[in-house]
Amino acid sequence: MSFPKPYADRVAKLRVFFGFVMVAAFLWLSTPTAMSLEIGIPIALLGLALRAWAAGHLEKNLDLAQSGPYAHVRNPLYLGTLTAAAGFVVASRRWELGVLFGAVFFLVYLPVVELEEQHLRSLFPAYEDYARRVPKLMPRPGGAGGSKHFRWAMYRHNREYEALAGFLAGVAVLCFKAFW
Repeated sequence: MSFPKPYADRVAKLRVFFGFVMVAAFLWLSTPTAMSLEIGIPIALLGLALRAWAAGHLEKNLDLAQSGPYAHVRNPLYLGTLTAAAGFVVASRRWELGVLFGAVFFLVYLPVVELEEQHLRSLFPAYEDYARRVPKLMPRPGGAGGSKHFRWAMYRHNREYEALAGFLAGVAVLCFKAFW
């Protein structure tokens, strides 16, 4: 699916706003239980781990990331975000949050992915070949892992610790709502 560029540009600017809307809805609507936490938090943790792995391979605008998770999927950060959100939806026990997160992902994040891919095509001549070999969002097993390895320095440089802080805050809120 392709989105008109003016629309994609507009929603890219509103991405942070929609993030706050989703957090507010999550805080207000979630009704977790011990069992929903036991199921949802590990799913969210898998998403966070995928994001961390990707961040340790990403040198934004300097090199085309093709190692680690980028050998299997072109947008592992977005896939990790989607997985983490799905885990939090399960933990929250509210289908409404799933609908909201799905709508925001489809209407906001997918157009942003398109803009980012246009940007990468303009920066890296090898991107076109990479895009033919590696799927956008559904991972392909068995991709060549590339020669680069995970680097904590890149994880820190990409400020992925902020996603960890958000994950911990989300877990704390869910635990508070479930047990107090």
